[in-house]
This record gives sequence, structure tokens and C-alpha cells, in this order.
Amino acid sequence: MDVSTDRVSGSGGLPPHERGTAITVGTFDGVHRGHWAVLQRLCEVAQRDGLLSVLVTFDPHPLKVVRPELAPRLLTTPNEKKEILTLSGIDYAVFLSFTRSLSLYLPDEFVHEVLLARLGLRYLVVGYDHGFGRGRQGDAETMRRIGARRGFEVEIKEPELMDGQAISSSRIRQALTEGAVERAAQGLGRPYSLSGVVVHGEGRGRTLGFATANVAVAHGDKLLPSQGIYAVRATFRGLQGIGLLHLGPRPTFRGSPPSIELHLLDFDGDLYGEQVRVEFLTRLRDVLPFGSSAQLVEQMKRDREAAMEYFSRRGGDLYRGGDFD
Repeated sequence: MDVSTDRVSGSGGLPPHERGTAITVGTFDGVHRGHWAVLQRLCEVAQRDGLLSVLVTFDPHPLKVVRPELAPRLLTTPNEKKEILTLSGIDYAVFLSFTRSLSLYLPDEFVHEVLLARLGLRYLVVGYDHGFGRGRQGDAETMRRIGARRGFEVEIKEPELMDGQAISSSRIRQALTEGAVERAAQGLGRPYSLSGVVVHGEGRGRTLGFATANVAVAHGDKLLPSQGIYAVRATFRGLQGIGLLHLGPRPTFRGSPPSIELHLLDFDGDLYGEQVRVEFLTRLRDVLPFGSSAQLVEQMKRDREAAMEYFSRRGGDLYRGGDFD
């Protein structure tokens, strides 16, 4: 079993567990507000009982292995998940390589071989909808029964609600596929984002008077919001800037492939080869075909005005330090 351990507070691998560990287990895709509540409770318990706080999560997503046709696009890639977890306060994140053999572990077998024998489990915090073991045979109550038999305590965390419904990764994915990035941000507790490297495109934007940076997203399983024009915040070179993002096809220019094109409102430098993170703040409009480049330019000017009005209402500096928030 491949295990990647990241110390999100300090450095180094998981030490001998004489102190024991407080653990939570799950995919935690998105690390949304419901996940965050579990992690905060985990930290409270660990501090109270003098334990190490540990998140056990999986890569790839379990459905990628057991039911690939049902595997969802990811809200957070492994690297994005690690970045978010650095702010959670937990001591360690353990990334288990999810394989066919791991998927066949029975609930008691997984608890004994992974959580107890390898990680020194003393206290477990899980969400109300937790499922584990072969075919998700185990649930939170199963874990409670195993804990009573094997000598560790189990706490089941009730869901965090939004609009009267439990916050979930699937609900956030649905919002993004509808282009409702503000609703997704409410569930996540932060704007939805993607990261990629700026690559050379066709150079058409600069000739139209709207220089754009073409962003190539490296992780093929990353979920992209619905196609459209978005007001965004971009982080690059330790700075942040505001701008517009075109996501999707370019129907005005026949034969041009779909693209992710970032236009920064107050930056005109060279970003080729730079790593950029884009946060989706609001969707301005659909991607539309235009009869000529001149008509497209007029629409882009209107888009720019709409974005500036949006950012004016929000206030704040155009650029600031690029800490994750």
C-alpha cells in the first residue's frame, strides 16, 4: 500500500505514535465548509487529548478505481488539497494510494491495518455520511461499533447546512456546471479556483486590443465551470490581479479550439511559462458568436465595463500578496 504523508504543520513524516492520533478519513474533495467543520473539531479533540491530528484521504478518487464511469471531476487536485490543508491546523495529511486491492478491504480490516496498526488511532471524527470498506459496506455507525470493540472513541459530525440542505461536494459540482460560481463559493467557503501554466496561443487577443494569457490546466480530472465569461481574481508571481476569463469555445473564429483565456485589467506584462491561479468570482455572460471581430471587440469593452463595475462594488486593492484565502 503506497502512503504519502505530508506534514501540514512543520516538516517531516509521521513519527512513532506513542501519543496516539485523532483521525478523520474521507475523500475531502473541495475541502468545503462541511469538511472544514470536521477538521476543526479534529484539531479541538487532538489538542484536548494530547494527540496528533491526522487526515487520511485518497488519491485518486475511489470511484476512479471502482466505478470509473461514475468518477466525478475534481474540485481540488491533490496539490490544491494540500495547499488548503496548510491552513486547517491539522498536523498531518496522509494520502493513501487508492488501488483495487485497497478497495477490497473489509471495514474492520481497513480500521485494523491502516488506522490502528499504522497510524495509532485513539479518537476518530467522521462525517454523518461517511462510508468505507469494500463496496462502502461500512458507515459511521459501523465505525462506532468497531471503535467500541477495538478501544477507540468515535464522534459523528452532523452536516453543515446551506439553504437548509447539507453542503456536499456533489452540490458544489452541480453549482459549477450551472455557472453558479457564487453559490459554489458559499459551499466551499472561498471562491472556486483552477491553476495552470500560461502557454502561447494564437495571439489574436493582443491584435484586438485585449491581450490575454492562455492558461493550460495540467490535471485532466479538474472540474471546469460552465463555459462563459467570468470576472476573476488571478494570483501570479506572489501578486493578485483582477480580470476577465473566457472559458469555452470561440465561435467567432471558426476552427479555433476551446480555450481558457485570462485578460487582466491592470497588467500588460509577459506571463508565458508562469503558474497562475484563477478564482471565479461571478459569471458575466454566455459565450456568444459574433459576425465580425469589430462586434466582438465592442462586446469585450462592455464586458470590461461590467467587470470594473463589479469590482468597484466589491472594493479592495487590485493587487496584494497572494496568500490562499
